[in-house]
Amino acid sequence: MATTTQTVAAPPQIQVSHDSAYVPRGSVTTKLQFYKAPADGSTPFNYVESPPEGQPQRNFGDADLRVTIHDIRGQESSFNIDTNAFGTLTTSPSAEESFTDDASIKENYYPEVEALLLKHVPGAKRILLFDHTIRRATGNRNPVTRVHIDQTTKSATARVHHHLPDEAEELLKGRVRIINVWRPLNGPVQATPLAFADSTTVKDEDLIGIEHRYPDRTGETAAVQHGDEKWHYWSGMENNERLLLECYDSEKGGRVPHTAFVDPRSPQGGKERESIEVRALVFG
Repeated sequence: MATTTQTVAAPPQIQVSHDSAYVPRGSVTTKLQFYKAPADGSTPFNYVESPPEGQPQRNFGDADLRVTIHDIRGQESSFNIDTNAFGTLTTSPSAEESFTDDASIKENYYPEVEALLLKHVPGAKRILLFDHTIRRATGNRNPVTRVHIDQTTKSATARVHHHLPDEAEELLKGRVRIINVWRPLNGPVQATPLAFADSTTVKDEDLIGIEHRYPDRTGETAAVQHGDEKWHYWSGMENNERLLLECYDSEKGGRVPHTAFVDPRSPQGGKERESIEVRALVFG
């Protein structure tokens, strides 16, 4: 007697849909872009502007790997910038509203950032804000979806010499930090949030210096190979919330890899993320 095998259909997958006001929260697993070394073993580089004829924009690749990113919402007090190289703050509304004019940003927003750092960064005695970047989906600076650290020891030291040449040698004898102050401009953030890794879980051997080539100078950033680092984000960030990201600390060695990431839960029709990051040298 022949045996008949029945095929049982798999249950249909349930598609969860959200309206355009939905704000994703909680842990999420998604892909991040990590460093992939040049195939020829050469020094990795990236041209900030157009490369010379015959040169690629960059000579290293990306390794897309799935990681789990943990939401720190409700657990903010468990982390601080001195230990984890990131911290969170809630502030009053900013005097700057449009964030469309650089001169206005420097006049109205920079003093707020300076006061915030002096008040909330342990030991800070002097602040020099040296630049800022606005990211809008409609602008020329989109969110960066590659894991990186903005500064290395080499480039942080060069920053001090570049901005404060007459004082650099003396300042570098004390504690020097570079901290980014990040905030959304159209919160709550629904799409392309910022992920950041706990500095205590990052290994030095997983950080690779990248020559950042400008027309008039060469800086250095750090790319990141995936290791045992633990990833976090702060869900639904509002306009009055500030994320402090420490890229360099001469005393405690803090450095926080970070990247924008694609959240698969972002709703159709929701807002594209707009944000500003201000970069600061912190002395003391």
